[in-house]
Amino acid sequence: MSQPLIIPRRAKPAVQRDRHRSLIGASPQKTTIGFVNLGCSKNQVDSEIMLGALVTEGFQLTGDPQKAEVVIVNTCGFIEEAKQESINTILEHGHLKKAGACRVLIAAGCLAQRYQGDLLKELPELDAVVGTGEFGKIAEICRDLLTPKKRHRRLWMSQPPYLYDELAPRVRLGTPHSAYVKIAEGCNRNCAFCAIPLMRGKQRSRPVQSIVAEAQQLAREGVKEINLISQDTINYGVDLGLRQGLVQLLRELVKVEGLQWIRPFYLYPQQVTDDLLDLYAGEEKITKYIDMPLQHVNDRMLKRMHRLGDRKAIESLVERIHARIPRVTFRTAFIVGFPGETDAAFGELYKYVEQAQFDRVAVFLYSDEDGTSAVDLDEKVEREVMDERRNVILSMQESIAAAKGRTKIGSVLDVLVDGRSEETESVLEGRHEGLAPEIDGVVYIDEGSTDIAMQSASGQTVPHPTAGSFCKIKITDAATFDLVGRIVTKVVS
Repeated sequence: MSQPLIIPRRAKPAVQRDRHRSLIGASPQKTTIGFVNLGCSKNQVDSEIMLGALVTEGFQLTGDPQKAEVVIVNTCGFIEEAKQESINTILEHGHLKKAGACRVLIAAGCLAQRYQGDLLKELPELDAVVGTGEFGKIAEICRDLLTPKKRHRRLWMSQPPYLYDELAPRVRLGTPHSAYVKIAEGCNRNCAFCAIPLMRGKQRSRPVQSIVAEAQQLAREGVKEINLISQDTINYGVDLGLRQGLVQLLRELVKVEGLQWIRPFYLYPQQVTDDLLDLYAGEEKITKYIDMPLQHVNDRMLKRMHRLGDRKAIESLVERIHARIPRVTFRTAFIVGFPGETDAAFGELYKYVEQAQFDRVAVFLYSDEDGTSAVDLDEKVEREVMDERRNVILSMQESIAAAKGRTKIGSVLDVLVDGRSEETESVLEGRHEGLAPEIDGVVYIDEGSTDIAMQSASGQTVPHPTAGSFCKIKITDAATFDLVGRIVTKVVS
C-alpha cells in the first residue's frame, strides 16, 4: 500500500530560501505578489518564468509577506521530507490571510501536480492549486482569482506539456552572473523509486537553437556561468531525433561569446560516449565537473530500482571518466534504505564510496512515493536504520572531502567571485570550477592579503574584485568543504 499524504495541522515554520523577491521601482498601485520557491534548481527556473510572466502582466513583487495580496508557493514533491516542507510552508503562509494583506494563496509545482484535489480538500487556506502544465497561465490565474463576485476555478491542472522558450520573460533569482538553463522537461526513465514522470510527464527537449538563443541573451546580460539542467540531461534531444544531442548542444554553446563556464547537471550513468567525455576534456568553457547520481552499486539493488547497468558497468564508467577528464570533480548521489537493502548490500555501497573517493556525495533516504513501483516491494527498511546508514556514509565522506581540500593548499585556482560572504562581510566568496552553485562549498577570499593592482578587461584599474569577476586565488587553508585563499594576480571582469 502507498503512503497517504500527511498534512499536520500544527506545522512548524519551515526554513526557506528564495522566498520573497522584490522588484525595485514597481508602482505601489499594482497588485503585490509574494513568492516562495522550494526544491531544486529546476523548480527555480519555473519560479523565474512565473515571476517574469507576472511582472510582464503588471503585478508587483514584494519581499514583505505581510504586504503580499497574492502568495504563490512553488512546491516540491520529490521525497517525503520535501513534501512535508511544502505543506508546512503553505500552512505558514495561510496565516497571512488573517494577519497580513493576503487575499489569494496558491500552491503550484510538483506537489500540486501530484496531489491536486487532496491539497484543496485538506488545506482550506488554499484558493487554487496550479500544476506543472499551467505555469504559462499564472498571471491569468491570479487575475481570475482576484476578480470579485466571480465563481473561481480552484484547480488548474492539465497534462504537463508546458516548456518555456527563449522568448519567455524571466525574473532571475540568485547571483546576476550565474544562471540555470532548463534544456528539457520530463523523463522517460522508469526508476522504481521516482515519481518525476508522474509530475513532469515524458521527456520534452527544447530545440538547440532555442537554448543557444537564451544563452546568448544571458551572456549579454552579464552572465558568465550557465548551468544546464533537466531531469535526464544525458538523454537530451532523443525525443527530437538527435543523435548525441548533448554533444551537439555543447558544441554550439561553447561558441557563445561572454560565457566562461558551462556546467551540465544530472547525467544518467548510461549513454556516456567518448565524444562527450572528450568534449569535456578539450573545451575550456565546459567545467571539469561531472554530476552523476549513481543511486547504488549492489547489483540486486540496482535491478530492484530499475536502474540500467550493474556494478561492473558503474566502476568501468567512473574509471573511464577519470582517465579521459584530468582533474575532474565528480559529484554523485546514493539512496539508502531502498526495499531489500540488507546490511551486506549497504556494506558493499559503503566500501565502494570509500574506494572511489568521490569529491562530493549526497545521500537520500528512500521513501514510498505514490504511483511508483517500489511502493509495492517487500523488505522495507526501518527509518532508524536508514538514518544510521546515511550518517555513516556522510561521516566518511566528510573525511574524504577534508583530505581532498588539504591537497589544494598551495595551488593557484581560477575563481569566479560570487560576492560578499553570507558568513562575514569581511571576506568575499567565490567558486572554482569544481564547486557548483548552492550545493557545493565555496572559496573564501581574503582581500586584505594582497597589494596587487587589479584591472578589468577594459584595462581600467579597479580597487577590489567584484561579483562576476574572475581572479587567480592561491589556496592558503582548507576546511571540510570550503577553501581559503588570497588573490595573486589581476582580476578580469
